[in-house]
Amino acid sequence: MSAAEAPAAPSRRRSKPFVSLVRGVGRIAPTLKPRVQKALIRGGYQLLNRRSSAVDAVCLNYGYAPASTTPWTPHADVSLLPDAYGLQLYDRVASGAHLGGRDVLEVGCGRGGGTSYVASVFQTRVMTGVDFSAKAIERCRRTRLRPGLTFQQADAEALPFGDASFDAVLNVESSHCYPDMERFLDEVKRVLRPSGVLLFADLRPADRVDELHGQLAYRFKIEDEEDITAEVVRALELDAPRRERLIETDVPRLLRPAVSDFLATPGSEVFNHLRERRLRYLRFTLRVHPKLPS
Repeated sequence: MSAAEAPAAPSRRRSKPFVSLVRGVGRIAPTLKPRVQKALIRGGYQLLNRRSSAVDAVCLNYGYAPASTTPWTPHADVSLLPDAYGLQLYDRVASGAHLGGRDVLEVGCGRGGGTSYVASVFQTRVMTGVDFSAKAIERCRRTRLRPGLTFQQADAEALPFGDASFDAVLNVESSHCYPDMERFLDEVKRVLRPSGVLLFADLRPADRVDELHGQLAYRFKIEDEEDITAEVVRALELDAPRRERLIETDVPRLLRPAVSDFLATPGSEVFNHLRERRLRYLRFTLRVHPKLPS
């Protein structure tokens, strides 16, 4: 830092906590106590929803863009929407089960765009979205509410619903933030009805894929699994101009590197790890099996 820049230092110090929180979401040190992890995650997303309009999108996932040879077509044409690739990811994950006329819960609904899409396109009976961030839920209630679609603030590891309340649970790019993955899965199994389904997609370090697979297989019957890392990377590449334009236009210069990493724009650490397959993005359709442990 040059001497001419020195007077601005106090301002940078005031902004640094936001930068640190945004960078830390999703890669919290595993040695921290769960309470600390949750506080950091909650703080990061609260600040993100309050401070940054660059991520004012329908949903906050990395997206899905199938190759021309992929035998899959989305249930709705979203190509003209600004967050088309994010909605395509929801479509791909939700396609793992029949949701028409069913009661569906999304855990980690974020800004509610994917929740609303699934409710409308897949014609659920009741769709409930929950998220750890109160700010995100406030936004959902302002912009997404309609008959059969509700939102509430909740902890993924202590879901505020009775046993056997839902036919399906949807969890898209959220579980990597959970301090206790196994407790979350136990809660999902508890709130699902017999033969209910968990529709799951998320990223993991390559050396932890087997751990995730074991956690899922211990509680559910795996009906379908797919490595969609290549499709996610392709979506990030295709969506890069929009994401970079939003960052350039709406995010203060000091915060741009942090938000770029959060959004996995090309050249960011997260994007590079996905492209090099040091991070893997996986999709599962999982069924409650009465013979598996409770």
